[in-house]
Amino acid sequence: MSVLALGGDQLPPFSPATVLTQAEPVSVRGLLLLLAAGVYLWGVVRLRARGDRWPAGRTVVFLLGLGALGVATLSGIETYDDTLLSVHMVQHMILSMVAPILLALGAPVTLALRTVSSGPRRVVLAVLHSPVAKVLTFPLVNFGLFVVSPFVLYFSGLYRITLEYAWVHDLVHLHFVIVGCLFFWPLIGIDPLPGRMSYPLRALLMFLSTPFHTVLGLTVMQSTSLFGGDWYPSLGLTWSNPFDDQKVAGGILWAGGEFVAVGMLGALVFQWMRASDKEARRIDRALDRAEAEEAAAAAAAASAAGDVATGGAGLAGAAGDLGEAVGSAGSYEAETHR
Repeated sequence: MSVLALGGDQLPPFSPATVLTQAEPVSVRGLLLLLAAGVYLWGVVRLRARGDRWPAGRTVVFLLGLGALGVATLSGIETYDDTLLSVHMVQHMILSMVAPILLALGAPVTLALRTVSSGPRRVVLAVLHSPVAKVLTFPLVNFGLFVVSPFVLYFSGLYRITLEYAWVHDLVHLHFVIVGCLFFWPLIGIDPLPGRMSYPLRALLMFLSTPFHTVLGLTVMQSTSLFGGDWYPSLGLTWSNPFDDQKVAGGILWAGGEFVAVGMLGALVFQWMRASDKEARRIDRALDRAEAEEAAAAAAAASAAGDVATGGAGLAGAAGDLGEAVGSAGSYEAETHR
């Protein structure tokens, strides 16, 4: 985006109001977000039309994720992202952390597998189980991409290039969204991605990512040179000091990373407890079934033993009757010979 408005004047000072007044919702990005929302809602409607249940909460958080992408790329945040480093950092946090988490909670892959026909379903499964997907979802790979990407962006000449060329800027946006999804989707673990991780490993990866955002944020705050070189001073803004804004940007990166990390750790602990409770209930049901089967087997054995005993008593009684009959016949024969 250009720091100049259409009329050639400077943009007004950034404020919550300019997030709306400087928005540009009509764009290819906006159409793509609307298309994604429509496809997701079509899947939900189709699923419920055949009587299957889909949690409303998943629909809400997925739409919120798309909304977060819209705020980051269509609102005044996008207009000011090459004007203020602090606004760029807000955009960075939304694209790489907030939106991927919300999209992952919406479980779009699961929805697709449950709604599409057999042909597309095989394609989705083939992609999920492809070597590329297994490599990208491997914990050390997606952790490395998530942690290293911002350092490469800000401590190389790449960041200045993104300020000068809009298409590079957009590619970096896409990169951060993809890297965020690759990192957070396996952690949340709703969709059937390859290489499902245990909850301790998920919590460990989230915990280990936190110091990197802290280091990066503190480095930005304490740096005596401006990120982007002379880009921000050359804009000649009368209402912002680039050095002060850079300190704010570092604080946003530091605090935002801490906030998201703590929230994710809390969510993972909650998921872990729910999974443990479900597993405990499953084990209890299995034990109850085993006990019931053992009791039924014991009752059947006792019944069989009772039938055998009853049959034995019946045979003994029959033998006794036969003996009495033979004795009576012998007595009658003896009386006859007399």
